[in-house]
Amino acid sequence: MSDSAIRSARLTSPVLFVLGALNAWSAQAAGDYGAVSTGLCVCVCGAGLFGEDLLQRSYRDDRAVLAHVAPHPGVTARHVARVTGIPERLVARSLDRLTDDGLLVPVADGATPEVRSY
Repeated sequence: MSDSAIRSARLTSPVLFVLGALNAWSAQAAGDYGAVSTGLCVCVCGAGLFGEDLLQRSYRDDRAVLAHVAPHPGVTARHVARVTGIPERLVARSLDRLTDDGLLVPVADGATPEVRSY
């Protein structure tokens, strides 16, 4: 496993959550309530990391879409989805956000979203 995968919140947050829960459970059985609170705090931190990862996912998709469209003007959402591996509906949302922010300009204004290129 690569270092970036280990540092990723996708792996770290569930591991922290489980370790915190196990610590709280074992500490509760032993009657160490200081360790119980520490374990619960670790659980909350793991849940927070997971939530942050969910919030940041759309930003990562936007960056990947913009990084592909910038050197390839005139591409469609379907092409970007095929190249980046992001589902087409998420690519369409990213393209809409990037267009609303003024970072991209649609080539054919009257075209349907399936045919529009950027």
